[in-house]
Amino acid sequence: MANRIDRVIVTGAGSGIGFDLARRFLAEGSRLVINGRDPHKLEQARRALGAAERVVTVAGHVGEPATARAIAAAARAHLGGADVLVNNAGVFGAKPFLDSTVDDLERFFDTNVKGTWLVTQAIVPLMIEGGGGSIVNVGTTLVQQAMTTLPVSAAMASKGGVHALTVSLAAELAKHHIRVNTLAPGIIRTPLIEDPDALASIHALGRVGEVEETSEAALFLARSGFVTGLTLDVDGGYSHAR
Repeated sequence: MANRIDRVIVTGAGSGIGFDLARRFLAEGSRLVINGRDPHKLEQARRALGAAERVVTVAGHVGEPATARAIAAAARAHLGGADVLVNNAGVFGAKPFLDSTVDDLERFFDTNVKGTWLVTQAIVPLMIEGGGGSIVNVGTTLVQQAMTTLPVSAAMASKGGVHALTVSLAAELAKHHIRVNTLAPGIIRTPLIEDPDALASIHALGRVGEVEETSEAALFLARSGFVTGLTLDVDGGYSHAR
């Protein structure tokens, strides 16, 4: 069925949002393939999750076709297919537009767009074989509402591509009973952000988000059988009220 969550793939699961996503799906009884660039860090994450027998790791950069193929192969071999894919792996950084280089742009596109594309393309055939599935792409609320004090044009060009890919694939894959949605977080407390509470005031709720809150939203999208093509803001009201 299209809203099963037994067989789950999470990229960028070594820490932060991705690690908590894996934790939350495990709590629901799911079996997982998790991915991250650093093999040592990924193995530490697998052990920290506390259900090692239900977690398989695939280390590698999602922007490399070989990594995408390895993730799909692990899902087939160890899970017997795929019900849910969370494309969480991503890179982010601030730099003024006029100072940004082609290398900056390519770095963001390589992971955020190319990585999402390649892993999705590798996993969709498994979902088709299984009768459907759910894909959750992790974007950002900054695609829809920019900040004058945060110059992130290169990063947003790539994340905007992720949002656009969601809408296109939601239409194209619907006939296969595959739903595709975007999770768009605001500022979330993760190791990647040095002082997240300094940005609390940009949110209408007056605080930053916690990884548990992004995980709950992802679980909703994974399970909701009549929701596709949606961008779900998990941003404390940042994009709508300040």
